[in-house]
Amino acid sequence: MSTDKQPLLQPYESKNLKLRNRVVMAPMTRSRANNAEKAATGDLQGTYYEQRASAGLIITEGSQVSEKAVGYINTPGIHSAAQVAGWKEVTEKVHAAGGTIFLQLWHVGRMSHPDFHNGDLPHSASAINPNSKSYTPEGFKDTVAPKEMTKEDIEQTIKDFANAAKNAIEAGFDGVEIHSSNGYLFHQFFNATSNHRTDEYGGSKENRARFLFEVLDAVKQQIPIQKVGLRLNPSLHGIFGMTMDEDTIPTFDYIIEKLNDYDLAYLHLSEPFTDVSEIPYAETQIAKRYRPIYKGTLMINSNFDQEKGNQVIEDGDADLVAFGKPYISNPDLVERFEQGVELTDWDQDTFYTPGHKGYTDYEAKTAVKA
Repeated sequence: MSTDKQPLLQPYESKNLKLRNRVVMAPMTRSRANNAEKAATGDLQGTYYEQRASAGLIITEGSQVSEKAVGYINTPGIHSAAQVAGWKEVTEKVHAAGGTIFLQLWHVGRMSHPDFHNGDLPHSASAINPNSKSYTPEGFKDTVAPKEMTKEDIEQTIKDFANAAKNAIEAGFDGVEIHSSNGYLFHQFFNATSNHRTDEYGGSKENRARFLFEVLDAVKQQIPIQKVGLRLNPSLHGIFGMTMDEDTIPTFDYIIEKLNDYDLAYLHLSEPFTDVSEIPYAETQIAKRYRPIYKGTLMINSNFDQEKGNQVIEDGDADLVAFGKPYISNPDLVERFEQGVELTDWDQDTFYTPGHKGYTDYEAKTAVKA
């Protein structure tokens, strides 16, 4: 396939998005906000994202909507004035380089640890231990049974997401992505294995999805819903504390069908992170299943390379493809795809370490276009 005909390198335009290409930088936790404010900075995060501004769209790492939302060390927030100011330095750099950038809004729920909350329990849909690990300032520790959220807790969290979305636009972001995926708080409400509630937020699939749609309704009171993307991982199983059951995929079918009532920027779906071919109620081909159901812009990710990315767009199963780890070590990923330049390997030992090493020191091998 000639480079000028690559689907990945073609512009994408919908009524809510106008992107120079279909290559998306996926959200990735990098744990670089090792300062008292838990704030991004122009020098560090600003340089990192600026280097990658030739992507059609950058989606930042998850940014916690409150102190209660934290579950990893040194992750940047979007709930204080200092954090808004820090992210503003980032968006100014990216926009000056011609880029488009969304902020991912994050609450990890039970995938946290009391060490992050002054000894208090993390929050979740139900008091069920995910039996996973949390990476605390003292290293990996076993997760605990969280506190089941009260209605007041849920109402406060809805307000936190709406406020975070408002803060993100104030910080100059082009939009936000709600991280309702990968075993974090929304996902904990969706799945019956992690949600044993008997009130209006538990039981039926409609009830388990209620929290998400209440957040969307609150967010759209603060910013245009056209500036909101959403991420889902329907067939996540056996990691991040998630266990599928026979009602999991029908629940996601319901959620994704209902999302057609919201004029979102995009829906960001993940193919299975692990082999689920032996799970009878799992869906092994997420894009193929949901492309006919979802009527808006569809983004897909998880282990795509250039060839697979071009193919999924050519097949009509997705409009945009998000690349994760390749973007860590290839700031000029778009230009490498365009010019056929070999990709640089990433150094996994520096994924979550402080400072510029393994973050902003990967060199471009091509002439990056503005």
